[in-house]
Amino acid sequence: MNLNFIIPFEYKTSFIIFSVLFSFSCQAQKVDDLQITNGAAQIDNYLPLLKDKSIALVVNQTSVVGNKHLLDTLLSYKILVKKVFAPEHGFRGNHEAGATVKNEKDSSTGIAVISLYGKNKKPSREQLKDIDILIFDIQDVGVRFYTYISTLHYIMEACAESEKKLIILDRPNPNGFYVDGPVLDTAFRSFVGMHPVPVVHGLTVGEYAQMINGEKWLKNGVQCDITIIPVRDYTHQMRYQLPIYPSPNLKNMTAIYLYPATCFFEGTTYSLGRGTNIPFECAGRPELKTGKFQFTPIPIEGVSENPPYANKLCQGYLYTSLIDDSFFVSPSLLINLLIDAYALDEKKDAFFISFFDKLAGSNKLREQITNGLSVEVIISTWQKELTKYKIMSKKYRLYP
Repeated sequence: MNLNFIIPFEYKTSFIIFSVLFSFSCQAQKVDDLQITNGAAQIDNYLPLLKDKSIALVVNQTSVVGNKHLLDTLLSYKILVKKVFAPEHGFRGNHEAGATVKNEKDSSTGIAVISLYGKNKKPSREQLKDIDILIFDIQDVGVRFYTYISTLHYIMEACAESEKKLIILDRPNPNGFYVDGPVLDTAFRSFVGMHPVPVVHGLTVGEYAQMINGEKWLKNGVQCDITIIPVRDYTHQMRYQLPIYPSPNLKNMTAIYLYPATCFFEGTTYSLGRGTNIPFECAGRPELKTGKFQFTPIPIEGVSENPPYANKLCQGYLYTSLIDDSFFVSPSLLINLLIDAYALDEKKDAFFISFFDKLAGSNKLREQITNGLSVEVIISTWQKELTKYKIMSKKYRLYP
């Protein structure tokens, strides 16, 4: 495995201590972007690596240095950026989930933007032949079915196969203060779940990349040559407040904290609020007899242009108030939201759709819910694999 870290001298002692003194169960502490230094902001640590090299970026709207996009920042330093690869939601983050993202040219720089969402999820050898180094700088949310880590997998695989170097500019994980949920069965591998990890995996992108390499999850066990620029002054206990939200329907921190649980409703006949101002904070459907909350999804350009149940009144549940101080004292995957909704629904036979098993990472959770197992019993069935994952992933952590 080829792996490098660019760590300032004053950070190294803390880094060694951090590697030894990790704890999974500490109360999350609120922090904002001013109290840490993201990898992208540590320009002096990676700029020398880019001199006289041809560069490709894997970036979106979250890839900023201060108030300036990473692309514009590197161009201002006369770095030769030849192309941009864009993940789901696009280079500027203005495409809704699942939308077709087309190849284009950046309007301000004229640089080619190549989509990595749709049929072309992995850069080809032809697309990389004129590139020396790729830079990955995307804000993730720490959840297995959020597809930026799937894009990371394919970027690493393409770099390994074409013998290209990958630099990862690390950013905090806003859900990095806990680990929970069922571990994926690789028989159910898909773009919304590629690796045997729990729903809330607890790692930053840099840490996750180390795990992909270390566990040899790339095709044929190939290894990617990666250099990670770690976040300075970050710990996993921090409640990191995102300065820029990572996709059109994750509009605030409450939605990001609820997302690991409410995204499961994407695999049901419920709306989870796409087409409203509170996506991922609610769930419901037309004519539901239970639940006191009402909402009407409407098409919103660039955010949710064809939401489920557009212009129809939905009855259901509002979950916003669940994200309070008690959640951060003892954080967990709020799977009870899904289980309770199923238990109260009068049309159980029409509750789940086929996509659910991909989100859950197996057919087990769906079968447990339809068989009437309690929340406590369902959670207990995760624990063996969850414990194994925590032990395995610990060796890839960069932060306490």
